Amino acid sequence: MSEILVLYYSHRGSVRAIAQQIARGIESTGRATARLRTVPKVSSECSSSAPTVPAAGAPYVEAADLTECIGLALGSPTRFGNMAAPMKYFWDSTAAEWSAGTLAGKPACVFTSTASQHGGQESTLLSMMLPLLHHGMLLIGLPYTEMALSTTRSGGTPYGASHVAGGEGNPTLSDEERRLAFAQGRRLATIALKLDT
Repeated sequence: MSEILVLYYSHRGSVRAIAQQIARGIESTGRATARLRTVPKVSSECSSSAPTVPAAGAPYVEAADLTECIGLALGSPTRFGNMAAPMKYFWDSTAAEWSAGTLAGKPACVFTSTASQHGGQESTLLSMMLPLLHHGMLLIGLPYTEMALSTTRSGGTPYGASHVAGGEGNPTLSDEERRLAFAQGRRLATIALKLDT
């Protein structure tokens, strides 16, 4: 069965919750499976290093994950309207994959979570699109045919699924956020499977 990489960094669990919904959407096609992966934290201490295997959650991403996937869902919390440093650090290390065209022609989507309603969701989603465009990926968003996009009072944008966690960092997705993340995963898988034939 074809695999789609769901690559995320989650600090307090919100982005992980979206990743899990996207994975459910991918697997709802019955023809694709989701490969959940994460990236290690970045430390400001020069002598610090992350463990080889995370203590909990998804394994760390490896180059083979990029090669073997037929599509990619990329998620990060918002940091001042931009992707978080651990995710940026990972993409800065992918020159070999860029040079080889590993991701060229594969579809991708992005997702995020913020603490506030106007916390930079759309600019973060756009920032995550930039390295994907440089890798030659085909970006897909969420069309307004997804009715929850017009009714949501929390997260959700045409650029990609999102969540408003609030100041306390609540990872519980609203009904609309859940539906939109699921729809985004299903849409990504459907397009990836068509392109992979």
